[in-house]
Amino acid sequence: MTDTGQTTERAVEDLVIGVLGGTGPQGRGLAVRWAAAGQRVLLGSRDADRAAETARAVAARAEAAAGGVEVSVQGGSNTDVAGAADVLVVAVPFAGHADTLAELAAPLAGKVVVDCVVPMGWDELGAYVLDVPEGSVTQQAAALLPDSSVVGAFHHLSAVSLEDLSHPTLEGDVMVVGDDRAATDLVQALAGRLPGMRGVYAGRLRNARQVEALTINLVSVNRRYKVHAGIRVTDV
Repeated sequence: MTDTGQTTERAVEDLVIGVLGGTGPQGRGLAVRWAAAGQRVLLGSRDADRAAETARAVAARAEAAAGGVEVSVQGGSNTDVAGAADVLVVAVPFAGHADTLAELAAPLAGKVVVDCVVPMGWDELGAYVLDVPEGSVTQQAAALLPDSSVVGAFHHLSAVSLEDLSHPTLEGDVMVVGDDRAATDLVQALAGRLPGMRGVYAGRLRNARQVEALTINLVSVNRRYKVHAGIRVTDV
């Protein structure tokens, strides 16, 4: 596990946030919210041209909602973004999670990596949790990235709500799990950059499985009640 001291000495608003899988709904949603708050964002994809196109669209939407805040969103390959960003958020499909991170271990070394991927499958009964050999997707990331500080967070945020800037403030909490205190503190602060949200420490990395699986319950709530549910932790 790496030392995150150099990153945490900088104010969170000064950090460059890279989103791997930034062309998907969750990656785009997080990117547009952070960009509208003034965070510098890099969007990564296997297809650099697609990432650049998505970045232009995200920047335009963020600028329309930013109220004069300077917006900076750029796109590139996952490899380039992994090397250039200070903190990386992994928002790739679960099917490509292991292969993507295995290829990026070198540029991600020494950095905080935030995994929000959910191991979700579908059948005639609805959504269900897929088994992950390491115990959770976040633990899989930690095994593949031994020189990074891996944190699990942002699983329970609706991509639809994130991208809907007609509602400038979100409602809910971000459950943050990890073994490095400096890294989890940083990710909690990053969650607080999303208007209306806060990061809540939810245990060590071994607890990531429950956090990831709870997303499936929220999907079931959404389908039954036609909403975009999140979570709120009380008495904290």
